[in-house]
Amino acid sequence: MNVLSFDDPRLTAMGLLAEVATGLSAKTLPSLAEGGLSEIDFETLIRLARSPGRRLRMSDLAAQTNMSTSGVTRVVDRLEREGLVVRQACATDRRASYAAITEAGTDRLTAVLPQHLADIETWLTGRLTAEQLSTFLDTLTIIRDAVRPCATAGARTPSACSEREPESDPGTGTGIEAEAGTEAVPGAGSVG
Repeated sequence: MNVLSFDDPRLTAMGLLAEVATGLSAKTLPSLAEGGLSEIDFETLIRLARSPGRRLRMSDLAAQTNMSTSGVTRVVDRLEREGLVVRQACATDRRASYAAITEAGTDRLTAVLPQHLADIETWLTGRLTAEQLSTFLDTLTIIRDAVRPCATAGARTPSACSEREPESDPGTGTGIEAEAGTEAVPGAGSVG
């Protein structure tokens, strides 16, 4: 007979992860809001800025942000009205379109990043040694790849959501491969 324990370390792991995520959002959102960005605005812009060509197919952006197609359309529509994003037609598929970050979008990110990075350093990375941070990033990548396999969709070729998964890049362990003429961006699917 299997006895359940409320002190099960699996419950502790989930609880701590939820508490950390909530706490980090509370610590980092004020500086984003001060810069005129919501959390989803920032996530969208940073994913575009960190992607090859500074753009993603709308379907890949939806997969990376875990939004519905209509949800990502609404966000991109709003960011486009603000001049932070522009849509681009796909030359090879008339049904597909890209969202690309504009110079104004890059400027907005550039304005909020120093404080956002300082917040991250204060509340997360600065609390870990270099070795702990490396292990932490590797661990998060393993878990992210299992629970959100499309989180890097469009950041590598072929898409992470295609039928055939590409091999991981042995240099980064992130599974992100370089497109012709571009370098692989470690953690390109990550928004930190």
